This record gives sequence, C-alpha cells and structure tokens, in this order.
Amino acid sequence: MRAAALYSAAGSLLLTALAATPAQSVPPAGPGSAEARGTAVAARRAAAAGIEFGRCPKAEGLPGGVRCGTVSVPLDYAHPDGKRIALTVSRMRATHQDPDDGRREVPGQGALLFNPGGPGASGLYFPLVGMVPEWKRIAAAYDLVGYAPRGVTPSAPLSCQDPGDFFKGPRPAPTRPSDAYKEQRAAEAERYARDCAERGGQALRHYHSLNNARDLEVVRAALGERRLTFMGASYGTYLGALYAELFPSHVRRMVFDAVVNPDPEQVWYRNNLDQSEAFEDRWDDFKEWVAEHDAVYGLGDTARQVQDSYDEASARLAAEPAGGTVGPAQLQGAFLKAGYYDDYWPHRAEALSAYLKGDPQPLVDQAGTRTEEGAVAAENSNAVYTAVECNDAPWPTDFEVWDRDNTRLARRAPFETWDNVWTNLPCAYWRAPRQQPLDVRTGPGELPPTLVLAAERDAATPYEGALELRRRLAGSVLVTERDAGTHGIAAGPNACVNGHLEAYLLEGRLPARDTSCAPRPEPKPRA
Repeated sequence: MRAAALYSAAGSLLLTALAATPAQSVPPAGPGSAEARGTAVAARRAAAAGIEFGRCPKAEGLPGGVRCGTVSVPLDYAHPDGKRIALTVSRMRATHQDPDDGRREVPGQGALLFNPGGPGASGLYFPLVGMVPEWKRIAAAYDLVGYAPRGVTPSAPLSCQDPGDFFKGPRPAPTRPSDAYKEQRAAEAERYARDCAERGGQALRHYHSLNNARDLEVVRAALGERRLTFMGASYGTYLGALYAELFPSHVRRMVFDAVVNPDPEQVWYRNNLDQSEAFEDRWDDFKEWVAEHDAVYGLGDTARQVQDSYDEASARLAAEPAGGTVGPAQLQGAFLKAGYYDDYWPHRAEALSAYLKGDPQPLVDQAGTRTEEGAVAAENSNAVYTAVECNDAPWPTDFEVWDRDNTRLARRAPFETWDNVWTNLPCAYWRAPRQQPLDVRTGPGELPPTLVLAAERDAATPYEGALELRRRLAGSVLVTERDAGTHGIAAGPNACVNGHLEAYLLEGRLPARDTSCAPRPEPKPRA
C-alpha cells in the first residue's frame, strides 16, 4: 500500500461503521470455482509454452544482461479461453560464483520472483539488484526474476486520465480543509472514478489482488518452477499472502518484507487510516533528527522549531510557488518520502534549509514537475493502485464517513491524513464490482516455513501488520528491526537482517523463534 503521490499500529481509532456495501459485490472464489479451474488451465498452458527470453523493451532501459519475455494470462480467470493479456517478465541468470571465493561454484536454486509493491509498481528492474554487494550471495544461487503486474506498463497498461493532468501543481495541502475544499476534492475523486470506468471499460473489474495472485501462479509455471520462491515488499506481502492461501502446496520459500495487514476487516480502508496515524510518528522521527543537526541545517534545535520552519516554507509556497510548480502539496509529497526512507532525510533537510535561506532550486529539483516520461509512468502507477485497491474490498460510499473518521484522526495526525484521503477517495465512487477479501490462514504443515521482516516504526506498513501475518501463517518467523522505520529492510545496510535473509533463502534455515536486530545507523547529515 502507499500514500499520496507515491505510494498504524499506533494508537486506536474509533471508526464509524462502513457504509452499505455496493450491490455489485463478488463473493470469494473457492477451490472449486471457475476461477480456480481457469487458473489451473492457464498454468498448464504456460508450463507447456515456457518463456522465450530475449531483448527487453527499449523503453525500460535495462542493460543487455537482463533478458525479458512475456507470459500470457487470462484477463478473466473464470473464462480462460477468452481474452488474454501479456505480462512482461525480466530475468538475470544466477552467477553460480561464490562472491567470497571466486573459484567455488554455487549450485543453482531456481528462480527468485519478486514483487516490489504498490500496487502499481513494476518489478522489471529487480534483477539489477544482483550487482549490489548485499545481494551477491543470493544472486549466485538464484535466477533473479521480476515482472510488471497486470496493468503496469508494459503489461496491458491501465490509464485513468491524461498524464499531463496527473501532476497538477502548485496545489494547497490544508491540514484542516474547509467544507468547500472537501467538496472540490470529492468532485475530483468522483470524476477520476468515472474516467477510470470509461477508459478501462469491462476489463477494469479484472485488475485486483486475487487475479494478481493467480497471475503469479501462471508465471511460476511458465518459469518451469515446480514450487515458487517468492519475495514481496509492501503490497507484495499481501499478494504473497493471498498466493499462500490459494496455492500453499506450490510454495517453496517466501519472504514478506514490510507487511501489509492482511486482516479482511483492514483491507483497505482501515489500513489506510492506520497508515496515516503511523506517518505522524515517523514525521516526528524526522523532525527530531533534523533538530539534532541544527548546526548543519539551521531549521531549529527542537522538533517544534523544525515544524515551524516547515510551516513557514509551506506558507511562503502558498503565496509564491517555487519554480511556478511547487506549492504546499508538492512540499508535503516530497517530505512524505522521508517517512518511507531514512536515506531521504539529509536531502530533504538540505532543500528546506536552502529554500528558507533564499535558494529554491534544491526544493524545485526534489519536489517539482516531472518529465513527460515520468508523468506517464506515474499516472499509470496511480491508475493501477486505484483500480486494485478499489476492486479488492468494500469501501465507505458516503463521504460523510470518510470526513468523520479522518477529521477525528487529523487532530492528532495532521501530516498525512487528508492527503491519504484524496489519494483513495475515488474508491467511494468506484463503478466496478468489489471483491470480498480472503481470510488468509494456514494451519500447521499446510505451508512451508516462511520469513517475515519488519521495521518496528515503519509508517507505510505499520508493525501490527507483521504481527497479524505472523499469527495467520503457521510456521512463519518474524525478524524485527528494532526502533527503525525504513520501509523495507531486506538486503539493506543491516547485517543482522541480511544474515537471516540469506540463511533462509540459501539454506532454508529460520530462527527457532521470533527474533530482532538492532537498528541500522541513522543517516549522517551532509555539510
């Protein structure tokens, strides 16, 4: 899951009951359903056809060492002989070379398939991680395989609006929006939902997480893998959880990194409320770090003073946008990324400091209008994100419910709350049928042991989600990075986390019980 133009276990939220579920609600498809039979048919076809790997699409800009091919999947798994779409898959072969001893040959373990999340993110670039030192041992044993999920360019791409209209800047970002502003944004959300329906047509209903999980099964078969080795990050963990529920006997190993709460009651409205609350805590972490380095940035030596500096910048941008495109909303979007990744902290602090001292260029560079190519990719990603989350589950259909819940929440979590509302509000007016979320649960012996990774202060996927998935998957083990909040911790700078990841993927070995790692070092300020 994601927020704003990207992409909380903290506290409790007294929620208003969801409004009546739309009449078009699709019950879960069980083992004997037409969708299950269609998936089996599609997987058999894919296994027979395989994947013809060759040059990757030029537009993706991938180096020659990465090879690409396509896998045909049904648009509608209930009708496997009907319309099909092609998913683009990328692969870099295992090196089979021990990075610690170049003379030792490493036996292959098949394909490691990765989904980076979103929904709406492409995994075509995943094989390139094999060149990063932290991945070399894994890349020696596994073919690294990524793919663009259905709807994500170039896999039958979805679009809901002209990409030139997607980045509208400058825009305001009120933390206490007026009734008039709420009406304006609700009208925009309703129009966006209508445009998605008109552009997507009847196909729009088939872009959801259950079909994404079925696609994963077909890709597994096309790769010639008897059982799937899979790693999912963020939304990719929810996808992996659905796969584990639907195809437990086809799982070899699974890594869930930065876990979405899979509780059907959380998907997706309540998950987004929890996310907004968690981002407030993460925003506080960032401000405290900036205050500790006031000698470098001059933004204040307390979190309150840093907030005042940010508010001053937002007010100035409301009066005169930087570069003609960066207003308060663009400022908020840029700093939201600092809630995802610690690596952004020095860059964002530098840009804010420079802006307040009279140099707007760093802020324009980090928050300004994207290139035409970037706008096309971002619009596509947002269209897929919206379609999948809106199709996946019931949402409140009355704006009063959203208003009541988020007005209450914004009193203690103002930083992201309303921005998150505007991102997801098209789901209130969605015209395609809603799926009923699966109740993911596996008993002892139904699923091989799996590895769950989570940062304790992750805001995008709050920690409670990892605890919930751990409870639902028998035999899973949770590794926690304590007092850390970067979104996604696998194969990063934490050697302890990486040790558990390699032991599991390379040897199938997990800790005897849930365990934790000390946090990664905080980022260093740049002079």
